[in-house]
Amino acid sequence: MSNDQFDLIVIGGGPGGYVAAIRAAQLGMRVALIEREHLGGICLNWGCIPTKSLLRCSEVAHILHNLDLYCFTAKDISFDLKGIVRRSRDIAKQLSAGIAHLLKKNNITFLDGHGKLAGISGSLRKVEVSKNGKLIKNYCAKHIILATGARANTLAGIKPNGKNIVTYKEAMSPDTMPKKLLIIGSGAIGMEFASFYSDMGVDVTVIESIDRILHAEDAEISAFAMKQFIKQGIKIYTSVNLHRLIAINQGYKAEIELSGNNKKIIEIDRVLLAIGIIGNVENIGLENTKIKVEKTHVVTNEWFDTGEPGVYAIGDLVGPPWLAHKASHEAVLCVEKIAGLDGLYPINARMIPNCTYTRPQIASIGLTEGEAKKTESELKIGRFPCIGNGKAIILGQQEGIVKTIFSAKTGELLGAHMIGAEVTELIHSYGIAMNLETTETELMHTIFPHPTLSEMIHESILHAYSRAIHF
Repeated sequence: MSNDQFDLIVIGGGPGGYVAAIRAAQLGMRVALIEREHLGGICLNWGCIPTKSLLRCSEVAHILHNLDLYCFTAKDISFDLKGIVRRSRDIAKQLSAGIAHLLKKNNITFLDGHGKLAGISGSLRKVEVSKNGKLIKNYCAKHIILATGARANTLAGIKPNGKNIVTYKEAMSPDTMPKKLLIIGSGAIGMEFASFYSDMGVDVTVIESIDRILHAEDAEISAFAMKQFIKQGIKIYTSVNLHRLIAINQGYKAEIELSGNNKKIIEIDRVLLAIGIIGNVENIGLENTKIKVEKTHVVTNEWFDTGEPGVYAIGDLVGPPWLAHKASHEAVLCVEKIAGLDGLYPINARMIPNCTYTRPQIASIGLTEGEAKKTESELKIGRFPCIGNGKAIILGQQEGIVKTIFSAKTGELLGAHMIGAEVTELIHSYGIAMNLETTETELMHTIFPHPTLSEMIHESILHAYSRAIHF
């Protein structure tokens, strides 16, 4: 095999792309990975990792300003914004360098540039790699995986300028803190930034066009979260539209339309657009192929085949949920399907956990109560408040609830929804149980250690069957 020929070429080095490359190498394939900017993609460099670094700093800020809860006092508390941003960037760089090491360890050829489908050469697919608009070289492979990810969506008439109208990228590396911040959109990204900036002392307002925040979550959890955020001082307006944004001095006046045709003026000095993402489908060679694009995302079947033989697509490029762990799982499944491994089965979307790293944290898996009612005639639902858990009280984070949903007929675990301390570290327990097709019987007879936050899971399960001990 020549130096420009591979078994698999992966275009995009994010959590879908680099994982696909590594798994393919493990299975004995000769692999090339093309990435034009940063190994690790948006998630590692401008998403999951740096935002969680920022949120950790804001958690520390919250603790420092509430030291009396732990019988401490401190004076003249301040923070170094440049240092906070630098810390998040350093963590991202460290992990990106780790991925480069993994590629080298697995003998994967890394191609620094922009990858694009370039037709067919005999039985192989061609990919051209360019840098700064100049062609470097053409490569070919039997299989191509597109993992080009997505980017922030924008609103008509409101163009990000990188200064006072920003997207997530600028929001996580600010030169200065705004005094008043308007966040448009209340999904996970919007609310995580609301939590960060609010805990860092910024006056935050969130507006949302639908009737509740965090619309992907269970309605009960969404309502609980909204009360907590408002209690923290975040202003939230739902079922509103942004009528217009008027520039004034160094900031803006935002005119929003409330119910009943009422309007409200909000003065802010920075605007953050957090209204979802759009797939990176441009300039990757989809023209003159059978690959279909719908709503900026590549269409695939359950095995990630596009309409073009030998070309596959994974991750954010193929649509929601836009989650790194979903992209990585798709990557492994796609490669193993290409390799012809037995015993594979398509991803069940219900089995993908959601995590939002606000204060308090939110995590979920499976069906919401509303969704479950559409498929089951009778449910068993258990709830346990975090205030009944010793570890949560010790941590000083007793605001929250754990909700578990079962089928009353079969005992099948249908869904779990949590808000509270470190729930993003607990949700996988429900995922394992669902994957093993566990019923309430096995879960009730599982011994949970004390004192831990995980006991809330047990109590919620017990409550569904009127057996809760501490509630």
